[in-house]
Amino acid sequence: MKIAILAPIAWRTPPRHYGPWEQMASNLAEGLVQQGHDVTLFATADSITSGTLEAVIATGYAEDPQADAKVAECLHISHLMEQAGQFDLLHNHFDFLPLTYSRLAKTPMVTTIHGFSSPKILPVFQRYNDIGHYVSISKADRSTLLRYAATVYNGVRVEDFPFHAQPQDYLLYYGRIHPHKGAHDAIQIALATGHRLLIAGIVQDEGYFNEKVKPFIDGEQIVFLGAVGGEKRSELLGNALALLHPIYFDEPFGLSVAEAMCCGTPVIAYNRGSMPELIVPGKTGFLVNGLEEAKACVSRLGDIKRADCNVHALAHFSVAQMVKGYEAVYEGILSR
Repeated sequence: MKIAILAPIAWRTPPRHYGPWEQMASNLAEGLVQQGHDVTLFATADSITSGTLEAVIATGYAEDPQADAKVAECLHISHLMEQAGQFDLLHNHFDFLPLTYSRLAKTPMVTTIHGFSSPKILPVFQRYNDIGHYVSISKADRSTLLRYAATVYNGVRVEDFPFHAQPQDYLLYYGRIHPHKGAHDAIQIALATGHRLLIAGIVQDEGYFNEKVKPFIDGEQIVFLGAVGGEKRSELLGNALALLHPIYFDEPFGLSVAEAMCCGTPVIAYNRGSMPELIVPGKTGFLVNGLEEAKACVSRLGDIKRADCNVHALAHFSVAQMVKGYEAVYEGILSR
């Protein structure tokens, strides 16, 4: 099967630090190549793939202050669509914009919806309901207005997140520093339970960081590490006593949750969005309804077997499982 994967271009594919959509485009492309498919990745020119790389944009616009994001996006999407006839199937990881080209090409397009930035984008998805072949990344993140081909959970490169049987004595917050992600609640959980907290992630909201996070950073109990990727990411997740995930929005998936469990690290998460689909309460972590419940669950972490977290993640959130899910989608489309 000859497949074109369209990655976003805010960041490199795979990203150096942050870039979950780029990471998933990379994981899928590499997994499909391993299964013998002919894969072309459309991404930034500094991207890395074992398939064929096609690029017209040098670097991600989030990494280049001189770049115009809209110009880069238009050039990138058109670069794929002008070659659409060379492929059996197009797989769009770039949100709704590529859909506007989809009636101009005969090659079918699968679109993974990595979340809805706003209800205002739904009319675009609705317009292409008949040919869109939409895939959700969780059952929780589906719109009743859209037709879906399947739900396929995001897949973690399990070799990058090895099992850690013995954790160190710290809690971890790993994610964007933004009110939606709840870093301030993670701090309060750590302070109330007397644990050290490591905070890793890009600062996406400076005002929130300065008001709610920075005043508590002392370099001892509350430590801010900034953006962390690569092997350091795996070490942080694997050595943590638990990942704190006190989200204030209905998160479509939660990649760090799957990665943590892959390492054997349980997760304490607010019970929103896709969290009930990722976490098995009492077995791989705890789903809680607020700050006080989260604090209470820290004392129960000893009840969790880290091996159970690892087994659960491998069974449901590996690249191999993701590839199987997408292969089934592709075969269903092409057989018609």
